[in-house]
Amino acid sequence: MKEKISMSRKVKCTLLNIIMLAACAVICVILLGIVGFVVYRGAGNITVDLITNKPSLLKGTIGILPNILNTLYIIVMTLVLVLPLGVGAAIYLNEYAKNKKIVKLIELATETLSGIPSIIYGLVGMLIFVQFINLDTSLIAGSLTLVIMTLPTIIRTTQESLKTVPNGYREGSLALGAGKWYMVRSVVLPSCIDGVVTGCILSIGRIVGESAALLFTAGMANEVLGIFEFFKPKMSGSSLTVALYMYAKERGEFEIAFAIAAILLVLTCAINFLSKAAAVLLKRKGSGK
Repeated sequence: MKEKISMSRKVKCTLLNIIMLAACAVICVILLGIVGFVVYRGAGNITVDLITNKPSLLKGTIGILPNILNTLYIIVMTLVLVLPLGVGAAIYLNEYAKNKKIVKLIELATETLSGIPSIIYGLVGMLIFVQFINLDTSLIAGSLTLVIMTLPTIIRTTQESLKTVPNGYREGSLALGAGKWYMVRSVVLPSCIDGVVTGCILSIGRIVGESAALLFTAGMANEVLGIFEFFKPKMSGSSLTVALYMYAKERGEFEIAFAIAAILLVLTCAINFLSKAAAVLLKRKGSGK
């Protein structure tokens, strides 16, 4: 016998569905409005000269090639450092740590650190990496600051994803004679790769959109740096967000600022797409398909 649903319950369910659909519609409209406005204002100002030149007051040229390269350098350097640290810390806390009180304390600390304003990270990075370690304002100092800033996000998202893996997977793997690390590497991680990629995407979004911390640590130079020059200390460079701030706030050239904003949107979407594609490949490799 099917249980009859009362009329009041039907009304409540219908009302909740309407509220959820309305909330989704409002979010989509706001998102499309922001993206559409930025693309409308900025797409027409994106030129080949803007992308391939560097700015020069003597020649009177405007270009963002150094800023694009610096942004890519910072993203790659930050992810190379933060992903092993964050994923490794999450694996240890979820799979190896025995003292649950310390684990809860670390989880609370990471959640607290996730909510700290980026300007504070910038000040701490300036004091530690720029002054104490004597890296000066450089791309390395900016990347290390972003590593500290995005590490809590990677740890928490990976840890929560690890918790969703059923314990039966672990017990079955161990029952077949697999070691602890082999079980984690071949069974647990492939099952939660989506959560790791989610943390990676969130970190990339924060890295790409960060300007306050980089103003204190990475500097505002606009020189084209080679790949190997990036690893040298005291090599200052401004990212796209710093350049956007300078063009909009200091120079009042809003058309160039909107062009940079449109490029940032395209860059973020491209990196997120590549992250999703990498997640699919890793999942297939882990499942043996």
